[in-house]
Formats: sequence, C-alpha cells, structure tokens
Amino acid sequence: MSVQWFELPDAEAAAEAAVHFVLGRLEDVLSGSDYATLALAGGPGPQSLFPRLAAARFRWDRVHFFWTDERAVAPDHPDSNYRQAEELLLAPARIGKTHIHRIHGELRPDLAAQRYIEEIREFFGLEEGVQPHFDIVHLGLGRDAHTASLFPGEPLIEDRSGIAAAVYLEKRNSWRVTLLPGALLAARHTMFFTTGEEKAAAVHAVLAEEYDPQRWPAQVITHHGRHVVWFLDRAAAQREQSATSARIEPFPQ
Repeated sequence: MSVQWFELPDAEAAAEAAVHFVLGRLEDVLSGSDYATLALAGGPGPQSLFPRLAAARFRWDRVHFFWTDERAVAPDHPDSNYRQAEELLLAPARIGKTHIHRIHGELRPDLAAQRYIEEIREFFGLEEGVQPHFDIVHLGLGRDAHTASLFPGEPLIEDRSGIAAAVYLEKRNSWRVTLLPGALLAARHTMFFTTGEEKAAAVHAVLAEEYDPQRWPAQVITHHGRHVVWFLDRAAAQREQSATSARIEPFPQ
C-alpha cells in the first residue's frame, strides 16, 4: 500500500490543504495538456471544499468535471450530488455546460449508468474494455467505510472491468449510479477528504485493519490506487496516532 495522509489541526485547515493539493495537481496537468479532468464526490465534505475551489483564482475553463456517484434523483433535487456541486462550485466559478459531465440521476438507474459510461468513453476516446484515466478523483468516506456508492457487501466492489453501474441500497431503499473500482483505481491521483470524530473508526478501519474490502470498501482504492492522499482533521485521525504517527505529517505550505 503506497498512500500518504496528512493530519491538520481542524476541518478548516484540512479543507485548505485539500484544495491546495487539488489546485496544484491540476496546474501540473495543465502545464502539459490542454485540459484536465476532476471527478467530484458528494456528501458533507464538499460543503467546505467546493466554495474554496470556486473562490480560487484558477482557469476553470480548462477543467472538465465528472462525478464519482449520484443518487437516482433529478438534478434540482436537494439530494443530488450534481446540484450540490452546481450551487457551491460550478455556478460560482462560471463553469461552461460543455465542461460538465453529470450523471443523469433522473433516468432509470441502469440507463443513467449506461449513458454515463458512453459519455466517458466518448470524452476519453476509449475502446471497449479500457478504463478512463481521470487526473484527480475526489472521494469521501462514510461511517461504514463506503466510498463513492460502493457500500459494504456490494458485489461490485470486486469489479475491475466496468466503468460505472447502478447499485441498489437495500438499507436505504434507493438506487444510485457509481464509478466502479476499475475506473477509480485508474485515476492518476486520488484525494480522500475526511473530517470529524464520527469518521475516526472508519478511517482506522481503512488505514489499519486487515484488508477486507467487502467490509471496508474504501480499502480497495487506498490499497491499490496509483497516488492516494488522505486529508484528515485531528478528530478523524485520532485513532491513528499511536499506530501510524510516523506516517501522519503536517501538509507542506
């Protein structure tokens, strides 16, 4: 497992460091390419990340936006990951529609997944069986150690060939569309942003427990991703202090 993680004093400092990381990687990509790609997560993390990204002096017109997952809802629904990004990042940063590649959660889930796969393949010019290489994938972490919409016990956690799929969450009686491990693992950089004491047990499970992705899905990406970086506040990192203090370090300013 090759992974970095940084402990910051509080959630605000962790968000600042995560934004600094994302902007730095995007600048690196754009120094040698006409465009960059960024796949966004939903959940509570974006509430602090997205406004900071939107406020940055950055050439967003060269960045294309995708999503790691989406709920089966319309784009104007309060639960929509797209709506969250639109309100906090895309609209404030004046991102053009041609640079937004959302998951159409208002469609039947299997059709939404297929449409998303087709759009990704067209954008990246992919042949059948080839994975996209997002420049940056932003991920969060649930209390049960899920990431994207890969929840404990989901058979698709073992899928390395597909790009995206519809998944049904029996506990929540709801459908979602998610990127699959193959697409997430192919990303050039992966950034987890996790804060809060309520996430400490899940952080510990992913970083320190024996590898069991059916129980701790985020282990798949953390253990096998290409360049994986975690940004944690002190509360989320509290259980790692004794076992992994040598691996946790302040984020370079």
